[in-house]
Amino acid sequence: MKKLILITATLLAGLTATAQDRQIVDGIVAVVGQTIIKNSDVEQAYAQIRLRKGMENAKIERCALLENMLISKLLVHKGMVDSVEVKNEQVEEQVEYYLDMAVAQAGGKEKLRNLFHASYDELHDQYFDILYERMLSQKVEYDLTGNIKVTPAEVTEYFAKYTADSLPEIPTQYEVSEIVIEPTISEAERERVRSELAELRERILKGDNFAMLARLYSQDPGSASKGGELGFFGRDKMVSEFEAAAFALKPGEVSPIVETQFGFHIIQLIERRGNTVNARHILMQPKTSPDDLLRARVTLDSLAQEIRQGHATFEEVARKYSNGVSREQGGAVTNPSTGNSRFDKETFSQLYPGISIAAMDEGEISNATPITTTENKSAYCIVKVTKRIAAHKANLTDDYDRISNAALEAAKNQKIVDWCNRMVKTTYVRIADDYKDCPNFKVNWPR
Repeated sequence: MKKLILITATLLAGLTATAQDRQIVDGIVAVVGQTIIKNSDVEQAYAQIRLRKGMENAKIERCALLENMLISKLLVHKGMVDSVEVKNEQVEEQVEYYLDMAVAQAGGKEKLRNLFHASYDELHDQYFDILYERMLSQKVEYDLTGNIKVTPAEVTEYFAKYTADSLPEIPTQYEVSEIVIEPTISEAERERVRSELAELRERILKGDNFAMLARLYSQDPGSASKGGELGFFGRDKMVSEFEAAAFALKPGEVSPIVETQFGFHIIQLIERRGNTVNARHILMQPKTSPDDLLRARVTLDSLAQEIRQGHATFEEVARKYSNGVSREQGGAVTNPSTGNSRFDKETFSQLYPGISIAAMDEGEISNATPITTTENKSAYCIVKVTKRIAAHKANLTDDYDRISNAALEAAKNQKIVDWCNRMVKTTYVRIADDYKDCPNFKVNWPR
């Protein structure tokens, strides 16, 4: 998401913009084809940079932000000229996602209206335009760079451009394995939840308001406060059982009880729009008993002791007993942020908040620790540090994946810069005088 050519003005910038930011006298700072970039676009993006990084070189930062916007607008212009298709349903799906985030951050639709002095529908239209351009530019970008690859020789060449002093410092990293035990929910508990949900469904069929009951009883923290409403979603966005039930409904119809990995649901279809639907649901989750959780903890501590005493390997025990997704890999955990096997301390702590990995040696196994699974279920786990890579200057031996990714991004960015330099020769581009002296432009923009 840090590529040179991606949209730089984050969609949620306005949520944290100050009153002063909103009072900026607006004006046009650039024109690309038939699209414009306003001063407020640059200033809101700069406000976000300032929040994250503190006070940097204001001129350099603003110039970099403007160039990213110029590149994005040039990609949009190319998409419009070539009639690249972006389906409204796909845009609508993204609009609903970001608006839900905006409403949640603002604390409700009314507070969002007061914050922006605009109605929900007006914000919807603004988001639609922004996201349409974003998706259009990404399609054109992918056409230009999707097939780019880097060879090992090119990675080595890229790395060789660094001087010893400029090599990035890589923090201590860890490779870890886990064994997770998620206690089995008793059939009596499952039946209790089904029965309660069936009663709610019967009340709705007799006339009770679905949204009101969702606020009172749904255990989905993301949608309960919104009356269970999920917003528009398309195919392959929900787990299969939920999706099949939602898409089979008619507007206003309520589904039978649906079981998914998250628990038990009833679903009501609100609206169908093309290949997307808007639905609300009530989620109820069977609870693990304290006794079952205690047994899971005792079992894991016992297994950890067996491994420490050499009676079995961690990998053998993981394959035999673990309920985690890493079971088939002998417990080896993949970093969800990077797709590789390495974690820094902060990323590890997000997954295992009860374990201090900095205090663990290579080969050490933690005690059983409570966790909440991705399905919001209670479980226990033990974690082994399989490898500890001390903080160091980046090198090809320890950090090849990281350097390879950086080389790939550099190759894609250069491809875009070269393309822009050709495009500006045949595209109307005008930049305001205040930005014509930017020293860090990578593209030869008309001055």
